Amino acid sequence: MPKKETYGAQPPIELVRQYLDHSGWYDRKNLQFMKLEDLLILCTMGPPGGGRTFITNRVIRHFNMLAYTDLPNDIINTIFSSLLSFYFKKFPEPIKNLAKPVSEYCLKIFEFVKL
Repeated sequence: MPKKETYGAQPPIELVRQYLDHSGWYDRKNLQFMKLEDLLILCTMGPPGGGRTFITNRVIRHFNMLAYTDLPNDIINTIFSSLLSFYFKKFPEPIKNLAKPVSEYCLKIFEFVKL
């Protein structure tokens, strides 16, 4: 996270907030507004503490907050395989039968990468 300045603001985060509020910035040389279009901002963060700091409500109000606990592998596998089975309905039978193995292998890869 960027270091807080004297008054508690974090300038890089304030630039993101300014974009989220106004869809762009003013060019101070030309005194012209630069509008950014079709920009998607996706953020993740952990709870404050251990070197992580609080983010102001002025920025957080623009995002949907999601929090979850780790699910057991069998539940993740059930969810993912049911989604794949639904998607694979439009394919021939040999591909439909791959939904469960694909979800199992994806979960194994996820567990390996997560370490």
